[in-house]
Amino acid sequence: MIILGIDPGLANTGWGIVEQRGGQFTCLAYGCVVTRAGEPVAQRLALIHDSLRDVIVRYSPSEVAVESVFFGTNAKSAFATGQARGVALLATADAQLSLGEYSPVQIKMAVVGTGTADKKQIQYMVRTVLGLDHEPHPDHAADALAAAICHANLRGRAALDAAVQADMSSRTRNRMANSGKGYPFSGSRARTRRRRSNI
Repeated sequence: MIILGIDPGLANTGWGIVEQRGGQFTCLAYGCVVTRAGEPVAQRLALIHDSLRDVIVRYSPSEVAVESVFFGTNAKSAFATGQARGVALLATADAQLSLGEYSPVQIKMAVVGTGTADKKQIQYMVRTVLGLDHEPHPDHAADALAAAICHANLRGRAALDAAVQADMSSRTRNRMANSGKGYPFSGSRARTRRRRSNI
């Protein structure tokens, strides 16, 4: 499975391509779409959209993980990030990719093990998990790779939880069928009815 991770931002949109084979992760590519502050917003958003579309065409990911917008004290920055995230989602929707959205805390927890991890810790763990000989730069690209790793980990856990739940449900149904529960006048109820009819 090939996963595209995206860390959206109007000035810098990081992206990373991760391939998962079983429990192994491989980094196929990563980069950052940089736009200039002096250009019209519409042109900057178009550049982000077109660049991500080119990445999708080149690497053919089947799924995408996008970091959700963190609404901190800077509303203007959050709004700009939201715009970049919107065109990123549009590019992935055009390609009909399966989408996963994760908060910064979720990504940090899945990759580092703590929701308060800093940029250096994320870069180090991304390098370790992907077996790179260097820490990925810029940090926007590292964050995108981390989002892809997070998606793979949580997706695997969700599939495992679903399988366990299905197995438990199946066992419960089998026990009920074997004990006669859910059927009229079966098991102990049937024996009680027969005893009463003989009186």
